[in-house]
Amino acid sequence: MELRQLQYFIEVAKREHVTEAAHSLHVAQSAVSRQIANLEAELGVQLFFREGRNVKLTPLGKIFLEHAETALREIEKAKQEIEEFLDPERGCIRIGFPSSLASYVLPTVISAFRAKYPKISFQLRQGTFHFLIDAVVKGEIDIAFIAPVPVEIKEVQGRILFSDKVVALLPANHHLAHYPALRINQLKDESFALFPKGFVLQELVVKACHQMGFEPKVAFEGEDIDAIKGLVATGLAVTLLPEVTLIDSIPRGTVKIPISEPDLSRTVGVIIPKKRNLPPSEQLFYEFITKFFTILDQFSQ
Repeated sequence: MELRQLQYFIEVAKREHVTEAAHSLHVAQSAVSRQIANLEAELGVQLFFREGRNVKLTPLGKIFLEHAETALREIEKAKQEIEEFLDPERGCIRIGFPSSLASYVLPTVISAFRAKYPKISFQLRQGTFHFLIDAVVKGEIDIAFIAPVPVEIKEVQGRILFSDKVVALLPANHHLAHYPALRINQLKDESFALFPKGFVLQELVVKACHQMGFEPKVAFEGEDIDAIKGLVATGLAVTLLPEVTLIDSIPRGTVKIPISEPDLSRTVGVIIPKKRNLPPSEQLFYEFITKFFTILDQFSQ
């Protein structure tokens, strides 16, 4: 079995078309067909069946695809680690992050890191809480900023960097806008703009509302923080957001108010895999992150 056969197989499986796969690989269609046939002959099973001009994976083909993708990822990681051992300050760091940490935390840390290690590059993946954990477990990324930091997942190791308060964001002309702090049940009659179901931040807000005896009236759901802020700025809704998402970016026409009851906060940190070592460049970044926030915490006290 050759590496080239796996590459051709994965490309055909992804595109479900031999000709399109050949174009993408910049090789002749006959070469792709021959390598797929050789692979099927070696395995002794059919990996694809034809469906008009397209091809589809057989049940055994789907099983083989999962393992083939894992094998190629591991080979690429091995090549990366060898290159980084030769020069860890020229590597590439694959990192994930949620949208709530995209505008301030992530660029702040990367900017400080690149000032010290300018030749290291980054591949960035944005995703939800569960997506980020799954990506680290599968090896698609090796480090992820995350909030809250998971403590009961065996496959990943979490490190808390800081605690982040959740605050209310109201239209500036709202009748509660002049309050120094709010109990969350003071918003029980308001229309909320929140993240969709399945997002940890949405679960945190809804749970807090239930704790204070009411069901929030969710008028708008969306995954984009700026869109949620915009809905508040136009007076269409109120929302609850992590305070870190409002650093240097409180929209015009809104006010930020602390929540006095219940105590609403989340942990913010990073996760790395437990069962495999970080490549040298990513280990360098992980160590930098921990020192960076330790110093920040000392200055904030």
